[in-house]
Amino acid sequence: MSIETAGFGAFIIVLVMTLVTLSTRWGGVFVMSFVPIGDRVKRFIHAMSGSVFVALLVPMAAAGDMGARLALVTTAVVMLLSRQPLLAISAGVAAAALVRQI
Repeated sequence: MSIETAGFGAFIIVLVMTLVTLSTRWGGVFVMSFVPIGDRVKRFIHAMSGSVFVALLVPMAAAGDMGARLALVTTAVVMLLSRQPLLAISAGVAAAALVRQI
């Protein structure tokens, strides 16, 4: 099955993607409403968010250029030192921009 991406087909694709995204988000909230949030579940949720973050960053660091790697390292160091996410992200973006300008 294929849908034309010109004209009305693109709208249908975006609409289907919107419905899938909303159903997964709302479905997750619905399922979690039946799970008691104890200490064990809190630890799992915190660990899961970190593992998703690592799963997103490792391929970028492995396949990326020197700017991507320096941005990753800079962001990690600034985050560990300052504990301020916005500052760490800004430093990482600035590091990548500087390396790519040189």
